[in-house]
Amino acid sequence: MVKEEKVALNVKNLNHAYGSRRALDGVSFEISAGRFTVLLGLNGAGKSTLFALVTRLYDAREGMIEVFGNDVSRAPGEALRRLGVVFQSRTVDLDLSIMQNLAYHAALHGISGHEGTRRAIELLEWFDLSDRRNEKVRNLSGGQVRRVEIARALLHRPRLLLLDEATVGLDIRSRADIIGHVRRLVREENIGVLWATHLIEEVTPQDSVVVLHQGRVLAKGAVSEVVSANGGGDMKTAFANLTGAGVPPVASGAAA
Repeated sequence: MVKEEKVALNVKNLNHAYGSRRALDGVSFEISAGRFTVLLGLNGAGKSTLFALVTRLYDAREGMIEVFGNDVSRAPGEALRRLGVVFQSRTVDLDLSIMQNLAYHAALHGISGHEGTRRAIELLEWFDLSDRRNEKVRNLSGGQVRRVEIARALLHRPRLLLLDEATVGLDIRSRADIIGHVRRLVREENIGVLWATHLIEEVTPQDSVVVLHQGRVLAKGAVSEVVSANGGGDMKTAFANLTGAGVPPVASGAAA
């Protein structure tokens, strides 16, 4: 018997505009629990706007967003409790230590001091930061700061993790390290991930993908299906064929 996959995130007919400029136009897609799904689009495609709506930084006036069946507008507490998020802009306090940052976030989620400390230590071991837990964040590298932010997003044990351009500004080694940690979360902890990026090399053949361009979903599904349906032998060519806008850029210093 095949086990049915739970829908972690369900977006239906989502629209959003800034004045007369439409940022999202009828966006619909689903992502499954325990899967690594890439939201692929050039800068300005609408990825950050989508994240802001899912996390209720903005209110979705048109369309529906559900997290594990909980409507983010009607039952925001239940929806957001299952959701962890890492935004593109850094949001940790540079003058606090790693543990202080995590303890503060745990308290915001109503996690007791003892339990928050236990979870923080466990996560810092996972992200190879245990030996630096009492250092101020400003002393860390860019990749280490990102690992702290991901650990913080996991403190309340969400089942869906959203990451918006999590590797932007990082070198090749740090980028690979971050992606490796997140893919391991999917593989070993069965956490669903929506990974937003404009970098084509962050997509692998095993992923699911949602192609977002100028606020519209142009393709969605397994990478192999999207490639097969849109010509060419790889995701780079399929993206170019879909958008007519060339291919997403390769990260600075990365192999083409």
